[in-house]
Amino acid sequence: MSLLRNRSLAVELAVLAAVLGVVAALAWTLAGPGAGLAALASLALACTLFTAFSARRYREIARLAAEVDEVLHGGRRIDFADYREGDVAVLKNELAKMTAALAGATDRLGQEKAALADALADVSHQIRTPLTAIGLLVPAIEDAAGPAERTRALRELETLVERVGWLVTTLLKLAKADAGAIRVQAAPVDVERLVRDALAPLAGAFDLRGVTCEADVAPGASFTGDAAWSAEALGNVLKNCLEHTPTGGIVRVSAHEDAVALRLRVADTGSGIAAEDLPHLFERFYRGAGSEGFGIGLSLARSLTVAQGGTLRAGNDRATGGARFDFAFPKMVV
Repeated sequence: MSLLRNRSLAVELAVLAAVLGVVAALAWTLAGPGAGLAALASLALACTLFTAFSARRYREIARLAAEVDEVLHGGRRIDFADYREGDVAVLKNELAKMTAALAGATDRLGQEKAALADALADVSHQIRTPLTAIGLLVPAIEDAAGPAERTRALRELETLVERVGWLVTTLLKLAKADAGAIRVQAAPVDVERLVRDALAPLAGAFDLRGVTCEADVAPGASFTGDAAWSAEALGNVLKNCLEHTPTGGIVRVSAHEDAVALRLRVADTGSGIAAEDLPHLFERFYRGAGSEGFGIGLSLARSLTVAQGGTLRAGNDRATGGARFDFAFPKMVV
């Protein structure tokens, strides 16, 4: 019988038969042949019932095993609707949880794979555009009619190289943020110094565009976080506001503390954020109408802020009509 090839079942059946055999022998010795024969009959019935119930149980387990194998190789789900309560109910329930978890993981992996493919396509496109322009500038420099034209082309080439360098650096930072590899410090951050550090790399750009930056930071304002990454996040927001503020405009940075958080606001006097752009503003590679950037600066700013337990939101300033970005760094975790 193929069922008896199951070593575990054969051992259990042999132990049961041995125990009942001893009982039958004692009954024969102590109560006579009639009692012994009755005990032997009970032995045979017990072994038969044990074998029958075990066979049923192993058939259910084999069925489950076959369906699990189908899930692993065919990607189908197990249907537990036709299973009844029994001694393998716990196994069925755990398998149901396992298959549900596997199905969810498979769906997430599929979505992540599609997102990765889209991201790679976007990165390729973003890098290809300035590289193509660089390739066109090289022969223009070689064929320049004079020093003035050559200098102009070289400045344009330098600008494109800087944009490619910024793009690659920012993409690497985003990749580190996605992988959870960014190490965030938890130390007191002086907000006045934070604003100065964020503005320093952009001072020349503000002057060239004729845009004024005003700062109004409450004295002694601070929060617990990472000064370097916070300056990076604030700098990206300032850069975005600068790009959308016309000549003669103003970008204002203000900060104050309350009982709950350190609140930092950046507002400009540009045309504001279009209603259709607001829901997508922090999405990676999203570029609204008239955007000059690559669509990753604001995404990085939010990632760096969230990594410190803070929030970053965008809207339009009612007073000026320009864009407004609000940082909040909580003082405590509720």
